[in-house]
Amino acid sequence: MMTDYETSTAFLGEWGCFQQQVFFLLSLTVIPNGLTALSTVFLADTPSHHCLIPAHLNLTPEWRNSSIPLEQESSQGDALVRSRCSRYKLVDILSFSEKGLLPVVDVNLSTVPKESCLDGWEYDQSIYISTIISEWDLVCDESWKKPLTSSFFFCGVLTGSFISGQLSDRYGRKIVLFATQAIQTVFTLIQVFSPSWTAFCALFFVVGVGHISNYVAAFVLGAEILSPFVRTVYTTAGVNLFFAAGYMLLPFFGFFIRDWRMLLLGLSLPGFFFVPLWWFIPESPRWLLSQGRIEEAEAIIRDAAKKNKVEPPSVIFSPLAHNICDLLRSRNIRWISVTLWLIWNTLTIAYFAVSLNTANLHGNVHFNCFLSALVEVPAYILSWTMFRWCSRRLTLSSSLSMGGLFLLLIQLIPTHLFSMAIALEMIGKFAVTIAYSLVYAFTAEIYPTVLRNTALGACSMASRIGSITAPFFIYLRSYSVSLPYILMGSLTALAGLLSLLLPESFGMPLPETIDHMQHFPG
Repeated sequence: MMTDYETSTAFLGEWGCFQQQVFFLLSLTVIPNGLTALSTVFLADTPSHHCLIPAHLNLTPEWRNSSIPLEQESSQGDALVRSRCSRYKLVDILSFSEKGLLPVVDVNLSTVPKESCLDGWEYDQSIYISTIISEWDLVCDESWKKPLTSSFFFCGVLTGSFISGQLSDRYGRKIVLFATQAIQTVFTLIQVFSPSWTAFCALFFVVGVGHISNYVAAFVLGAEILSPFVRTVYTTAGVNLFFAAGYMLLPFFGFFIRDWRMLLLGLSLPGFFFVPLWWFIPESPRWLLSQGRIEEAEAIIRDAAKKNKVEPPSVIFSPLAHNICDLLRSRNIRWISVTLWLIWNTLTIAYFAVSLNTANLHGNVHFNCFLSALVEVPAYILSWTMFRWCSRRLTLSSSLSMGGLFLLLIQLIPTHLFSMAIALEMIGKFAVTIAYSLVYAFTAEIYPTVLRNTALGACSMASRIGSITAPFFIYLRSYSVSLPYILMGSLTALAGLLSLLLPESFGMPLPETIDHMQHFPG
């Protein structure tokens, strides 16, 4: 049996220099994740576009202005807008122009045959100089590639969730944190030189691998090093507020850098500033002890005691080894794992679908993205308050249910009440963000030290089905604007009920071994 880690390290105190250093430096490492996670809002936004009419054609101004059909678009209400994917047949309008006929006056445009954009598209550059959509013409028949772009990133996140948890539990939290942060930074930089959409997606996949891996490693590393009270602050408000800070910086990058390649360059550079933190962030003593590396763990504890100006006692643990199969081995842990996987999966659908949808909301895309990031700040603060004082099950269930309810209400708002619809969407995002923050900390409390990183990685891996499909939830807008909200709201509300089946961990110490885990009441 392991000696109780909390009791053995209580001499360090709650908030000494050592804890402050770990808290803030680990939180800082999450800022690039906030910049990267939803970068496709700007990288893959679709500018207004219509079929290109070659400049060399000898068309009169009247026929050049009338060469694109007008269509009714659902997102614009009853307004008529220029078609994005068709034009009047150039042979015909060239013939009308040469004969001196005028559109509408002499020619009924509804009788003129149409054709696809055979010469490409002309894109509006009032918001973007270029995006990957305008770079590689991912519109009309190729529009399905836009949501698939985000899905490739989340496939990488799925892969990273699967391998990083086991690597972290085997080789250490710190080395995985910095190795995967390097992967995220370097491959984001390489994306700048993508020659094609296929190459961009392949690199985006690797970025996703690094993105989730360094986040989970930082989350677990802080949770295992920090004392109980500070751990609660770190896992709910601390690390998530720094993620939100990175997220809020994203629209500023997008506003000042309108070319997608230069934007990626700007997003990659902050990652290089975190290299020196290697010498200031320690390995998890809990993990070292679970591996039998007692001397290394004691060296870290002695260094922490020196920084906190206290005298360290001896700390002795017995080594234990476990792997991902332990998450399903016993009936108790199996049902806890399956329940958490379902909840995590639903949460990622709601969180990423609502976040990626900011480009489709009425108004300025940069402001909407900033607003979407801003609502996360009070959400993380409230999640810490709820996690500090309230039942884990009830707070998670209530936030999921509230998020689902507000997402369902959006479909009832008339199309002309844009502000009310955006307000409901932001309230839904607020509630879902609270749940997202809570479920990370809740999961870390349920699983023991010997499996904690593997368990978080497995939950994150299971949830990637949700994040991979989230862009396609938004794509359903092309069939019905209400359909994404109906699906997201229903699934989120059901997850709220499902979360009531989990064991309660409020007021309980972190379990060290599988035998210390609570029983599944469901």
